[in-house]
Amino acid sequence: MTTNAALPSTPPPIDDFHVWLSGFAQPTVWAELAALALCVLIAWGVTALLRRALGMGDERVSVLFGSRVVDGVLFPLLLLALAYVARAALLEFVPLAVFKVAVPVLVSLVVIRLGVKVLQLAFATAPWVRALERTISWVAWLAMVLWVSGLLPIILRELDQITWKMGTSTMSVRTLIEGALTAGAVLILALWVSAAIEARLLKSAVGGELSLRKAVSNATRALLMFVGLIVALSAVGIDLTALSVLGGAIGVGIGFGLQKLASNYVSGFVILAERSMRIGDNVRVDNFEGRITDINARYTVIRSLAGRESIVPNEILITSRVENMSLADPKLWQSTVVSVAYDSDVEQVIQILSEAARAQPRVLTEPAPSVALSAFGADGLEFTLGYWIADPENGQLNLRSLINRAILQSLREKGIEIPYPQRVLHMRPPAGAALGAEASGSHQAG
Repeated sequence: MTTNAALPSTPPPIDDFHVWLSGFAQPTVWAELAALALCVLIAWGVTALLRRALGMGDERVSVLFGSRVVDGVLFPLLLLALAYVARAALLEFVPLAVFKVAVPVLVSLVVIRLGVKVLQLAFATAPWVRALERTISWVAWLAMVLWVSGLLPIILRELDQITWKMGTSTMSVRTLIEGALTAGAVLILALWVSAAIEARLLKSAVGGELSLRKAVSNATRALLMFVGLIVALSAVGIDLTALSVLGGAIGVGIGFGLQKLASNYVSGFVILAERSMRIGDNVRVDNFEGRITDINARYTVIRSLAGRESIVPNEILITSRVENMSLADPKLWQSTVVSVAYDSDVEQVIQILSEAARAQPRVLTEPAPSVALSAFGADGLEFTLGYWIADPENGQLNLRSLINRAILQSLREKGIEIPYPQRVLHMRPPAGAALGAEASGSHQAG
């Protein structure tokens, strides 16, 4: 690494800075303030009209439109464009002082709003997003202060003097910082585009269509991030041919140490592409039954009716036996068994059981509930009531309980007996008592 500590060829623009400060005492400042206020009103009005025309009232829907008129990227972006137009118009007539501050401030505000909104949209629940947002804000405001004060060109020139060799290329601190900023901007734009595509794909999608669109969304985001990374590395000045060695090392690492991780990612895309399991399906995996609530690239989330959530690696869903109870049909069949006394009226019992099922709004009328005399039990006649439901995620035991309570009430009202377990006992006399009886009979005969 080499450092050139030579002083810059020109002294710091302290005199120009004082001249600029003295410009605020000129009467022309009022004209600049009026022009800037007009730009604010126009930007606010255009943003409000666009929000109303497009129906964009939720900041989670679009990065450009926030929860309020000024809470988004569109307002400072329009204001910046109008400020450039106003500055160009005023530059021909009056010396500028206000716009020398307003333009850098607006540029910093656009950068902060764009970075924060995109990160909030792409990584809504990530804990590190808040720290990254503060970092973007500090960097943007620091660059604005250096820009306004005139120190930014001097600092960049000094950073350009600190260089070192990387292979056949020469790098400097300035190049590294500019490359990092370019990489951040490209990645933020890639995240913005991928988030917009994901929101459009997942809008009003359900079931298997939702799973397929999520697969397309994940693939699109990965592709855009990869392209953004390549562009960012090219901007830094790194020779991309050197990445072939890194790619070979990553391939070896995947082959040996990351087999399971790579298998889970591949399995996730296979599941989403084949649509063998979809968001909303009711499945049973390894004696855990529940509803699929999310399918990610590495794992699938299954939520049971009791509220527990199981995170299942996608490889298990590919290589193990999985019961999908709603793959071909979302309807689910349930049954309950009722025993009555042998002297009960069979037709009346069938009618009671059928009416108890039909009375529940969650029980489907097509296919209709069915009742069958399923067995001659040891204690009575056994009837099986079967019915179909289309919303097992709302609970199955609660519906079975309501139907059983209705059956019990009807049977009691009709006087139909639900038999208790009955057993017939045959008593054998003791062996000594039997011999004594035989001896007594022989004496009487003699």
